[in-house]
This record gives sequence, C-alpha cells and structure tokens, in this order.
Amino acid sequence: MLKKIITNVIFVLFSTTGICCASELTANNDAPQKNLKPDPVDTVLEQLNEKTSELKSYKCRIEYKYIQKLLESESLHKGVLYYSRTGEKSALRINFDTLKQEDEDEQKYMEQYLVLDGSRLTGSDYEFEGIWLVHLDYEGEEARYYQLAEPNDPNETFDVFDLASRNLPMLGFSKINDLKKEFDVKLIEQKEDDSEDFIQVRLDVKPNSIYKDEYISIDFWVDKKSGLPAKVVAVTTEPEPPMGDVCEIKFLKPEINKNIDSRVFEFRIPDSFSEPEIIPIEKDNERVQ
Repeated sequence: MLKKIITNVIFVLFSTTGICCASELTANNDAPQKNLKPDPVDTVLEQLNEKTSELKSYKCRIEYKYIQKLLESESLHKGVLYYSRTGEKSALRINFDTLKQEDEDEQKYMEQYLVLDGSRLTGSDYEFEGIWLVHLDYEGEEARYYQLAEPNDPNETFDVFDLASRNLPMLGFSKINDLKKEFDVKLIEQKEDDSEDFIQVRLDVKPNSIYKDEYISIDFWVDKKSGLPAKVVAVTTEPEPPMGDVCEIKFLKPEINKNIDSRVFEFRIPDSFSEPEIIPIEKDNERVQ
C-alpha cells in the first residue's frame, strides 16, 4: 500500500511539466522534415517542450482526486505546489492541507512532500547525497526520506523534472519518437465549451509497452493560455480493467516564472514526530513494497 501511495504522489509531483520533460534538443531531433505537413500531435508536444524548457518557477493550487472504482471509494486532497529552478539545482514541494472522503465534509489534513537536493537535509549523522523525497505525515506524526537519485556528474545539469523523465511513464520521453514507441498518442476533440481553452492529448498504452502493467491510459488537458497542463487523468491497471483506479490532478491558478522565496523549500520536523526513517536508493525497492 505504501508503494502505491508514494508512486501516486510522485506522479502528482512531476505531472506539472506535461507529457515530456524539458529538452532544448527535442524540437531539433524530432522536428518534421521540410516540405511535409507537420503532425498536429507533434506540434503540441514540441510546444510543451518549449514551454517547460522556459520554466524557472511555478506555483499553483493543486487538487488530487484518487478514485477506487472497485471499492466505490473516492478521496480528494487539496493544497499548494511550488517549483523553483536556479542554475543547476531545483526543488519541488507540495503542501496538502485538506482532505475530503466520499460524502464526508472537507477537513483539515496536513501532509507534505518535498523533492530536493540532499544538501538541504540536516539534523542527522547520515550523509545525504543526491536527490531526496521528503514525506511529512502529520496524521501519523512520521517523517520519511526516500533517496530518488545518486549524486550526479558535477558537469551535468540535474533537475527534479529530469529525474522524473528517468523514472516515470509518459514523463520519461523527451523525444517524440520514443513517446510514440510506448503509447498511441492522439488529440481528442473537445466539447464546444472547452475547445477554445484546452487541448486534450491522450496516451493509450500499447500492448507491448514497458508500462503495460502500470497504466491503461493518461489524458492531459493543456491550457492554451499558459501552454502547460491544467489537468491530468491517469487510469491504472490495478485492480483490473475496466475497474482500474483513477488519479485525477488539477492545477489551478498557476503563477509562472514569478519569484518564489527559497525559504518555501525549508522544513522543520515537529518534536512530536518519531525519528525520520531514511531509505537509501539501494533499499528503496525492498522497503517501499
């Protein structure tokens, strides 16, 4: 169960960049040949790449709905997402502050996730290197540190969204041709009310895809004004189709490339919490299952 929760949250964390991680080379490598009519899908993906490559900071309200069809269960988390990139370092944070389950009233519920460089982690004799996911569970009064990546080459630019591209479906492809290898990618015609505001892109997992055991489909609604996704809906293969769980993520009131105070990415573990559990990358598969 813990593995599923962490996987879903990481999916939320990295979905703000859209279908592809930013890559300045993508447009050149996958650009349509001259004198050929460009594929509308390719055009949308290239525009997403261009927008994400320009992303220096991002803040928005976030709504994360998790639907379990088989159990007829639904939960809705609301909060705020922050992302900032300075030079070769970047950081990401989600503060969930409310929870609504089924028909119950919305209630206060604090849960926080941060993805940041290990140099920001203090208060332990452990030497934190590479990129880490920090999970603060205020309900259970627990803290966990998950190492997501080993220290990178000092000559290589490393970004938390670049990390996502190496580990997550659909975000793992900065090249359009690679994306199409694993998914059938198509544009979905919008209802008349939404056609002027959004572009919907659907990714259907191919039968031989390396992600066939994880997802059935992933839909993105791209805001034409910002050029970034406004909503993502992912249908998982568990428990079994057609009863797969559904993750729905909305990004509301975005603030793009506006200054974000670096103190946003600082955190303090309350005294009432137990000692943080440290999960290095080599033990991650064993401990998170």
